[in-house]
Amino acid sequence: MIIDSHCHAGTGDGLTGPWDTRASLAKYRRRAAAAGITHTVLLAAFHSDYRVANRQVARLVAGRRERFSAFAFVHPLRDRGRVDRLVREAMSLGGFVGIKVHRHDGRITREICEVARAWSLPVLYDVMGEVAAVELLATEYPEVSFIIPHLGSFADDWRAQLSLIDQLVRHPNVYADTAGVRRFDLLEQAVERAGAKKILFGSDGPWLHPGVELAKIRLLRLPIAKQRLILGENLLRLCARIRPTPLPMVAGRGAASEPLMSEQSSDPWSGAQYPCC
Repeated sequence: MIIDSHCHAGTGDGLTGPWDTRASLAKYRRRAAAAGITHTVLLAAFHSDYRVANRQVARLVAGRRERFSAFAFVHPLRDRGRVDRLVREAMSLGGFVGIKVHRHDGRITREICEVARAWSLPVLYDVMGEVAAVELLATEYPEVSFIIPHLGSFADDWRAQLSLIDQLVRHPNVYADTAGVRRFDLLEQAVERAGAKKILFGSDGPWLHPGVELAKIRLLRLPIAKQRLILGENLLRLCARIRPTPLPMVAGRGAASEPLMSEQSSDPWSGAQYPCC
C-alpha cells in the first residue's frame, strides 16, 4: 500500500491560477497508478466557499471510496460554531479524515484547533514559510496532530524548512509531508533527525507528478520498515485516532465573523512574506 497524503481535486472559483481554477484527476489517476500509488487523500481546490468545494470532493470520494479519502478544507474562521458545523457536514458526507487550512486564506485560528481536538482530527496546515507559528500550535494544542506540508515552504525557503525540521524533532505532535520539497538534502535531514515516523509522502497532485514525488522517497534508500511509515503507515496511525463523535465543547465566542482572507498575494505559493501581526 502506498498512500499519497496530499492531492487536490475539484473546481475552484477564483480563476487566478491553476490552484483556484481546476484540479482534474484525469492525468493524476494514470500517473499514480503507473507509480504504484494505491490510495490518495484529496484536498479541495482553493475556493471562496469550502462547503461547496468539500461537497465536490465528497462526491469524488463516494465514487471510489476504496481508493480515495479526503481532508475538509476550511476557512480560518473565528466562530467555533461555524467551524464545527462545516466539519460536521464534511464528516457526515463520509470519507473525510482531517482538516486542511491554508495560510493563503488566513492564519489558523484557535477555533479550528479546538474543533480538531474535539474530533481528534489531524490538521494539515500550510504555513507558507511562517514556521514560527508551529511552535505555538504544538504547545497550545498538544492533543492535536499538525501536518505541515512541503516541509514548511513550497517556495523553497530553506531557512523555514530547517526551522521546521527542528520542530519535528522537538514536538511529538508535529509532522511534515514531502510534497514539492526540492532540496533533497533537507528531506534527508528531516528523516535522519526527526525519524521516518514524522514524515508523510505527499505529491501535491495533480499539479506535480506523483511519480516524480514518490521517486524522492525511493531515493532516500531507507529500510523497508521506515519506508512503509512514510508511504502510508504514519497517516493511517493518525487517522485511527479520529473519534466517531466529537467531545463536547464550550460554547463559541458569539457572532460569526468573515473568513480571514489574505490580501497580500493571489498566488498561494508565491513565497511572499507576511507580517506577524
